Amino acid sequence: MKLLATMLDVYTPPFVRRQAVRALVQSTAAALEVDPPALGGMSADALLRRYAEFSASQVAAQIEGGRDMAAVEQRLYEAAVALGRRFGGPFRIRSMKDMQTVGRVLYRMLGIDFESDERGEVIIRRCFFSQAYSAQVCQVMSAMDRGLFAGLSGGGQLEFSGRITEGQCCCRARFTLQGDPPVV
Repeated sequence: MKLLATMLDVYTPPFVRRQAVRALVQSTAAALEVDPPALGGMSADALLRRYAEFSASQVAAQIEGGRDMAAVEQRLYEAAVALGRRFGGPFRIRSMKDMQTVGRVLYRMLGIDFESDERGEVIIRRCFFSQAYSAQVCQVMSAMDRGLFAGLSGGGQLEFSGRITEGQCCCRARFTLQGDPPVV
């Protein structure tokens, strides 16, 4: 795990980033039960912008359309669990530290500044999506964050206590591995 993660932490080739964002687009579109946007010939940055616009507009439309948002969040969560398993597979994640390293690499590809500590405290000081998402859309899309980390860790839980889109200076969350006692 360490060599591959260290290499990607230092430098992520553009084709790896493009593949990751394309997978994210496909999974999100399937979970939202809509067709994915056209992505042909786009750079990684352009793909990320297209994804942010697409996911923001689709989730907003579903909220406004009166969809069952609990069901939408569940589908997003399940899609992201599958992505977490897929992305985490090559890294052979065995510990909280491994999971946090892989999470940081994946989030950096998405323009998210992810920091965490050994207790599972997570701080996101900068998030690309905070420019495109309303607080309501962000809350729904955070099901993807929860699912990704559950997939990477084999069932852990990520719980947000604050978000940039809610006017906070940063996003705050706590991650617990399956079976960890909650911190009071």
